Amino acid sequence: MNKQQLIDNIRRKQSFLCVGLDTDIKKIPDHLLDGPEPVFAFNKAIIDATADLCVAYKPNLAFYECLGVKGWQALEKTVKYIRENYPDQFIIADAKRGDIGNTSAMYARSFFEDMDIDAVTVAPYMGEDSVTPFLTYKDKWVILLALTSNKGSHDFQLTMDIDGERLFEKVLRKSQAWAGDDRMMYVVGATQGQAFEDIRKVVPNHFLLVPGVGAQGGSLEEVCKYGMTKECGLIVNSSRGIIYASKGTDFADAARKAAQEVQAQMAEQLKKIG
Repeated sequence: MNKQQLIDNIRRKQSFLCVGLDTDIKKIPDHLLDGPEPVFAFNKAIIDATADLCVAYKPNLAFYECLGVKGWQALEKTVKYIRENYPDQFIIADAKRGDIGNTSAMYARSFFEDMDIDAVTVAPYMGEDSVTPFLTYKDKWVILLALTSNKGSHDFQLTMDIDGERLFEKVLRKSQAWAGDDRMMYVVGATQGQAFEDIRKVVPNHFLLVPGVGAQGGSLEEVCKYGMTKECGLIVNSSRGIIYASKGTDFADAARKAAQEVQAQMAEQLKKIG
């Protein structure tokens, strides 16, 4: 999916919602555990209930890797199901990869060739040669970690160098030499608030993947106030607030209702930019 297709999808659905498929086997409804594929059954129900309300799905790989082979099978089956039934969805592998070049090339192959995923989150700490292998695939995206929503983000990401530039700003500036806004996005946590204003000074046209709205306390209105562009420029993720809206047999209906509430708020924000 290229940038214009993503923008068109946001406009058509009046939504920039990404549903995070952080599927924890210990949190899904008990009645699913009796089936042969509980993780996939849960994901399928969530996807069917929310696909018309969102533009992206983001499986977090840790929730699948911890289950071994069965977890990978559930992930692959989930991605295939989205591809075959909802081809307009942007699929993000939240993997936070990043290693020396030949290793990154293997990661890129697994996500972009074997699984046909649209984008993968990548840690920038090891520099250009750990990121560029992901950029060799046409219409595939790197989503680089910039300023995250966790408490520990302050340990390094906000540290200033002798020139007064913070580490996340250095990541934003340096990485623009590796790819343009048609191939690269950045992760910026919703809890960072007014920092979006500083980020937009450096990357005015890039899409930002924004986790942290909902269960983590981030404000959608604040994210849009400081981070939205004339083309929207945002993919806002909600995981727990949607997929775990209920633990009963009505979990899919509850997830849809939660997604509808977020989508309605997003439609209002999109009206402001026409």
